[in-house]
Amino acid sequence: MSRVQLALNVADLDASVTFYSKLFGVEPAKRRPGYANFAIVEPPLKLVLIEGEPGRETRLDHLGVEVASPRTVAAATDRLKGAGLATFEENDTSCCYALQDKVWVHGPGGEPWEVYVVKADADRMGKGSVGGGDACCAGRSAPEAEPAAASCACGG
Repeated sequence: MSRVQLALNVADLDASVTFYSKLFGVEPAKRRPGYANFAIVEPPLKLVLIEGEPGRETRLDHLGVEVASPRTVAAATDRLKGAGLATFEENDTSCCYALQDKVWVHGPGGEPWEVYVVKADADRMGKGSVGGGDACCAGRSAPEAEPAAASCACGG
């Protein structure tokens, strides 16, 4: 099963969890310090909430497509490269409480997209190989040398 992912930076994680629980009629599938995600069946959506700065409006962190297997990530990587898009691959990366394989691309407006698979749960937020820092999903942009890279994804 594939589904679109929407990752948001939110100022008040508790209030956002309450709101999205009411909006979609489901509780979070995963809740950790500074992080929550919803696995919504209808419409098929992975909604990721990342605690941001207090008082700041909610903003887009990144977009993604969650897929079922590492093989599907590899096929997406080949397809995206074949289409002439700059890609950045991360395999066996621990990020946002999950072990993942992923490939990143950027849309024409600079928006980061990932195609990813969650391979296992993890007990820590993780450290992205691109974003640096201790917390992935902080909305940091990629180094110029790796234009297709993005902040660490939070599909977990």
